[in-house]
Amino acid sequence: MRLPAFWPLPRTWQGWLTTALFAFMYGPILVLTVYSFNDSIRYTSVWQGFSLKWYESLFQDTRIFRALQDTLFVAIVAVAISSVLGTLMAIGLAKYYFPGKGVYRGVSYLPLIIPDISIAVATLVFLASMAIPLSIWTIIAAHMVFCLAYIAVVVSSRLGSLDPNLEEAALDLGATPAQALIQVLLPQLMPAIVAGCLLAFVLSVDDLLISSFTAGGGANPLPLEIFSRIRNGVKPDMNALSVLLILASGMIAALGEYLRYKGSTTMAEQFKGDDVCAILLSCVGMNWVNDLPVRYPDLQDPGANRRFR
Repeated sequence: MRLPAFWPLPRTWQGWLTTALFAFMYGPILVLTVYSFNDSIRYTSVWQGFSLKWYESLFQDTRIFRALQDTLFVAIVAVAISSVLGTLMAIGLAKYYFPGKGVYRGVSYLPLIIPDISIAVATLVFLASMAIPLSIWTIIAAHMVFCLAYIAVVVSSRLGSLDPNLEEAALDLGATPAQALIQVLLPQLMPAIVAGCLLAFVLSVDDLLISSFTAGGGANPLPLEIFSRIRNGVKPDMNALSVLLILASGMIAALGEYLRYKGSTTMAEQFKGDDVCAILLSCVGMNWVNDLPVRYPDLQDPGANRRFR
């Protein structure tokens, strides 16, 4: 029997396979969301009515908010430092050549493929050998290892699609290398930098393994707090917390992808045709006009300078 065109169910085995995969991935999240509104005294699979009491209990839990404060502090500081270092690393690897560049590139991206347990153990052994006490700052240092790599990868992918002639044109128009970097290159890289930072932020907030190895007595990130509470069973308020974390992570990831896509399309529309010269002039400023007689001695005619002005 042939299904009609408007039939909502898949009509091929590929469609059924895709539906099964999506159900396997997002079915547990749907169940978690439903039972976060269950009016029960403890965690149970029996639906006992709709209630918001577990969300109310969650917002009254001071330990959760203290753990969230530690988590946000770690993520913001680690991502802020990694954004600067990761962007500079990506630019240096893309624009400069030096002995051992390929080896350095491979080593820089190793945290992307190395298991978290290896990074955690290596960091703990290093801190112990250097007699560095564990604290919230050791968590930040450990998170910077993978945050830096993720930001560098995202920025490197954006660098590969840029037109190198724009920065060279800015230098020809009189901009210094620093001006060309800050006013021409960085605005083009900003969508990728923001997207990489959002991705690294989500990964830092979500990390449990590395944080558990490097946390000191005074630091208690949110993943550690959640793990300590579910050792003897999942409590209903943890369902509510998990739903909020999933929503926040999804919105941050969607925002990062939107900024990356919007930035790539916007810059492609701006830096084309006859607008390139005007954009470069607006970026590097008009100070280059005063340097024209020095750079180009043939341009001594005041009328020539007026034409450039």
